[in-house]
Amino acid sequence: MKKVLLTLGSMAFLSSCVTTTPPLYSWANYETTSYDFIKRKDDKSTLELMKTYEKMLKTQNGSRQVPPPGICADYGYLLMQNGKAQEGKAMFEKEMALYPESALFIGVILKTFEK
Repeated sequence: MKKVLLTLGSMAFLSSCVTTTPPLYSWANYETTSYDFIKRKDDKSTLELMKTYEKMLKTQNGSRQVPPPGICADYGYLLMQNGKAQEGKAMFEKEMALYPESALFIGVILKTFEK
C-alpha cells in the first residue's frame, strides 16, 4: 500500500512540474530589433523594427491572440513620425480598442500630432 501511495504521489508531483502555460503574447524578434533601433536610429533599424511590428500584428501565437500592450501605439507613433499620419492614427485607434485603459495617454499623443 505504501508503494502505491508513494508512486501516485510521485506521479502527481512530476505531472505538476511538466505542465506549462502558453505565453499571453508572442513577441517575434521585438527585443533585438527594438534594441537596434534605439541604439542606431538609422533607416535600416527603423525598417527592421517596422517589419517586426507588422509581423507581430499579423501573426499572434500567444494565448490572447492579440498584439502585446503598447505595440500598436508604438507602431502608430513610428508611422506618424515617418509621414504616414492616417496609418498611424489607425494604429492608435486599434490600441485603444484592444486596451481601453490606454485611451487617456493615446488621446494626448493624438492631440500633439494634430497641432
